[in-house]
Order: sequence, then structure tokens, then C-alpha cells
Amino acid sequence: MLNILVIRHAQSEWNQSGRWQGQADPPLTHTGMVQARAAAAALNGIDSVVTSDLDRAHATAVLIAEVLEVGPVTVDADWRERDAGAWQGLTRAEIERDYPGHIDQGRYPPGWEPDSSVANRALAALHRISDGSGSGHVLAVSHAGVIYGLERHLGDDSGRIDHLHGRWFAVGAGRSHLGRRVTLVGHDADPAVTETR
Repeated sequence: MLNILVIRHAQSEWNQSGRWQGQADPPLTHTGMVQARAAAAALNGIDSVVTSDLDRAHATAVLIAEVLEVGPVTVDADWRERDAGAWQGLTRAEIERDYPGHIDQGRYPPGWEPDSSVANRALAALHRISDGSGSGHVLAVSHAGVIYGLERHLGDDSGRIDHLHGRWFAVGAGRSHLGRRVTLVGHDADPAVTETR
């Protein structure tokens, strides 16, 4: 059984300004770079690192891998964030202006990638890692929408996930199982996270 910790990337410039990113590619903020290095201090026993191809995740992964002295970082586009369609680049206030009530009602704009699509590609990415690694602990740096899609597909809807928080998944024999959620940075950080999976 392979244990894969899927985490949300560090803070990006659009996170800071409150813009919905989707598959846009804003870079990390200085705070995000500091967060990524701090997250590495809460990890041990990571054998390899894989990441989304979007810069905010890739930069987070590279910073963590450098601190952990693990590499090279593998890029897999199936870990990228969902397509946010017409909401990409908008703030919540702009979405409410242009699509009143849609967020609260769970209604999404043209081009929005559904959970099923996000979950299917993330599950494929999980199983590619498992097929290539066998056992151990892998860190996958991804996005909130991907984590939510996986969780819902596997029967859990735990709600919002912050930067550098994540979820363990156990993968093997063609199956995926939910592990626990973890926090790598913040007041409730969970040090030595691989020891208590």
C-alpha cells in the first residue's frame, strides 16, 4: 500500500487578491514561499514529490523538495486545479455581481469542470503514482478543488481546506482509501505527519 499526502499549494498572488484561479497561472507570493519552506519542516519520511503543472503548485513542490532533499520533482498535469470557466480571474464580489446567488446555490458558470471530471483525473494520477512506486510515502502538491473532488468521490465532504493543508490517501491494488486530513502550517500544524497517518 502506498501512502500519498495530497496538499494544497502555498499562497499565490491571486489568493492574496481574492481571485478565483481555476487553471490560470499566477505565481506564489513571498508569504507563499515562506509557507512552503515551513511546511517542509512538518514533513518527514517523504520518498518522492509530484506536482501539478501550474506554477503555484510546482513552485511549492520545488521549495519543499529542496528542504527535504528529495527529487527530482515529477510534474503531472492531472493534478492541476479544476477549470473555473467564466469565473476564472473574478473576485467573489464580481461573481455575485455577475451571477447573483450562484455560489450559495451550487450553480456554476459555462466551462466549469464538474467534480466527476476532477476526481477521475486525480484518481488516475493517484494510481499512476502507486503503479510506479509500490510502497512508501509520496507528497502530491495540488489544489483545493482536486482535494475536494477526491474526498467527495470517496464519500467525505469535510469542507474548506487552507494552503498547505491536505489529506492522506492509501492507494493499492486498484483501490483508493481516505486517510486523515493534516495541517502543515498554522497554529494547528501537525509535525512529523508521516508517523501518525
